[in-house]
Amino acid sequence: MLVLSAATGKFGTNVHIVAPGRGAPCLIVDPGHDAADAVVEAVRAHRLEPEAILITHGHMDHTWDAVPLARRYGIPAWIHPADRYQFGAPAKGLPDTFPRELLVGHPDQEPEQVAEIPADGGELDFAAMPVTVLHTPGHTGGSVMFRFGDADADAPVLATGDTLLAGGRGRADAPGASPASLDASLRTVAATCPGGTRLLTGHGPAATLSQTGIR
Repeated sequence: MLVLSAATGKFGTNVHIVAPGRGAPCLIVDPGHDAADAVVEAVRAHRLEPEAILITHGHMDHTWDAVPLARRYGIPAWIHPADRYQFGAPAKGLPDTFPRELLVGHPDQEPEQVAEIPADGGELDFAAMPVTVLHTPGHTGGSVMFRFGDADADAPVLATGDTLLAGGRGRADAPGASPASLDASLRTVAATCPGGTRLLTGHGPAATLSQTGIR
């Protein structure tokens, strides 16, 4: 499996590209502010064919460049229905204290093609590879994780968004967040994913599940 990651833009959000290998279809996860150029260059360099954009949650720092990338490649963006409203109204998912000047330049619209992830998660079948969606509310109501590879493998790859970071539990203090739901989601992840699971986090370094301390 080929995994390419980069921290981009003024929020340092990690965008991830996942593919079976060079010259294959690929999936783009969480293209945030100023992610488009990095994605386009990685796709070109590795001769990849973008198939879909996968969004772990609706916060604008994870969706900012979904519109231009979806348009460039003619692909849909997949998001949980509970967070879809944030595509076109990014301020609604943020605290009142968030500096509104940081939203200048946001597309304020959703991509032309939007596909909604099943509310309870499940399997998505892409040419690149099958993806298991885990609904993990807490950071937002529509937060999800994407698991790439065989769930029975010793080290599957899991894109966690902001629900689980290398240092452990994500934050649950923004509008629509729930600390109790976040803790329940992390207990489910700890119970169903092996300790060697490789985490593609929303911010900061990658880690394995065992390194986060949640199991």
